[in-house]
Amino acid sequence: MTSTPPEPPESDSNEPTVPLEGGEPDYGRVNQPPPGYGTPPPPPGYGPPPGYQPPPGGYPPPPGYAYGAHAGAPWGVHPVTGVPYSDKQKLIAGLLNILLPFGIGRFYIGDTGTGVAQLLVAIFTCGIGSLWSLIDGVLMLTGDPNDSEGRPLRP
Repeated sequence: MTSTPPEPPESDSNEPTVPLEGGEPDYGRVNQPPPGYGTPPPPPGYGPPPGYQPPPGGYPPPPGYAYGAHAGAPWGVHPVTGVPYSDKQKLIAGLLNILLPFGIGRFYIGDTGTGVAQLLVAIFTCGIGSLWSLIDGVLMLTGDPNDSEGRPLRP
């Protein structure tokens, strides 16, 4: 006696077997919504509110933050205060005050009053007063000095 093996069930998987236009079952599509369902809307809280139009020319910078070169600031602006940078550099002013301790860095940034005072103190103290210029140069390099017009020196 020979027995025939039982027939396998029609489908053991969860894949849909809806025929396509060509008449073949739909085995290749996975994670597709059933016919008649569209794309779900995004969750609430994402995207602009209804009726919002962005300002012309793009978005402005956040409040309290200025960047980029402006017409009155060819060297840019200070990122915290928004004041335009000076045309003088902090590194040059500090090194001039350290290497030539007679107030030369102060003359460079336009502060002639302090420069003359440092020069006279260095001359009348036979060079001992040049320590003032040396310390002033270090403070220029580590701090946020301004030029004679009150603009911060460029980094």
